[in-house]
This record gives sequence, structure tokens and C-alpha cells, in this order.
Amino acid sequence: MAKVIIFSGAGISAESGIPTFRDSGGLWEEYKIEEVCQVGCLAKNREKTIEFYDKRRCELKDVKPNKAHKEIVKIKEKYLDEITVITQNVDDLFEKAGCKDVIHLHGFLKEIRCNKCNFIEDIEYKSLKKVYSNEKCPKCGKNLRPNVVFFGEAAPEYKKLYKEFDNCEVLVIIGTSGNVINPNIFLEEGDVKYSILNNLEPSEVINDKLYSKVLYKPVTEAIDEIIKDIENFLGEK
Repeated sequence: MAKVIIFSGAGISAESGIPTFRDSGGLWEEYKIEEVCQVGCLAKNREKTIEFYDKRRCELKDVKPNKAHKEIVKIKEKYLDEITVITQNVDDLFEKAGCKDVIHLHGFLKEIRCNKCNFIEDIEYKSLKKVYSNEKCPKCGKNLRPNVVFFGEAAPEYKKLYKEFDNCEVLVIIGTSGNVINPNIFLEEGDVKYSILNNLEPSEVINDKLYSKVLYKPVTEAIDEIIKDIENFLGEK
């Protein structure tokens, strides 16, 4: 397990042009969150849900990683076993920047899976229907779905999240409101020695007084200082 955890949310990808669901404009204004992003949406609104994620997957094709993704990948490669990259995002921007072992807590948009037999396939940026016209699993014949975690569903990767925090000494939080996973708990209950919070602005649910350093600015402006602090910590080990 790594000594340094870099934990990111939608804010890091927003600087590459991927809107958060709280932003106005784009896909999020065409669809209601409760119809396409919550548990049960496939049963109630399958066609609309599949269409929504197909569009998101297609849009992702031309989105490029920003400076923050690239710098995080560089330091991860330098201290391979000392740093874990965990994200709440379902995009592939860390992978595009060269990171090979990102923990995606809420799934991976490029993948589809079967609920019945857990068949998983990376379909790149294609629509589900284009790859499987009947939208059925090639192994068991049941319905396929986007490999993302809807609101209200269990998130299997959380087990990895909590396991990694058992050994965490430095925690870096980037671009998250804390509404889905509040990082305060890891500072209140863990053994973190140094922590950095980087958001555009304060969040009502994150207690920034718990953090060693708080940077309210775009991550592309904050990343050099963040990387320097990580380097200083790991260089002392």
C-alpha cells in the first residue's frame, strides 16, 4: 500500500472540458439525473440511460488530459510503489496521460458489463448498440450496461479505497465537493501526517481546517506546488 494517496473528483477533469453534473450546459441539461444516473434507471429508462452514456463515451474520445493529469502521472512513475492514484471520475484522462493502475471508484465509462455473469469489455468510444446490436451479453445473453456505478448502487472498489488508507501518510484531495465521499473522515480517523486540499472554492461539507495546506485555485495552477510537497515528503524517506 502506498504512503501517498492522490484522490480526485470531477474538478480535475473539468479543466479538460468535461462538465460536472452541477454545471449548466451540454448533456447534463438534456437529461434528468434521477432518470439516467440513479439505481433502477436501467429498469425504468433503459433506452434513455444507454443513450446518455453512449453520448458521454463518444464525447470523451477527443478530450485531452490537462497539466494536472500529466504531472500526477510523472510523479507516480517516479515513485511507483509510494503513490496511489484514486479517482471518483469515470473518464480515461489519467490513462490517456499514461497512468496504468488508477483506482476508479465509480466505474470506467469506456467499459460495458453484464450484471449476471460480470462479463466486462472495453468498447473504446463506441455506442453499446454499435458493438452489440441486441445489447445482450455474448456469454450469458442477459442485458449489458455501462460499467459505471449509479447513485444508490454498491461500489465494489471502495474496498480498495479503505485498504489503501490504512497506510496513508500524505493525502492530496483535488477537485471534489465531498458530497459523495467526504475526505474529512480519513483525516479524523486515519494516521495522515500531511494533507492538501485543492478545490476552486470552499465546500459546505469539507472542513478545510483539518488540512495542512488549502489551495483554492484551479488544479492546473496548484499542481506544481502539490507535486513539490509530495517530492519533499518522499525525498525525506
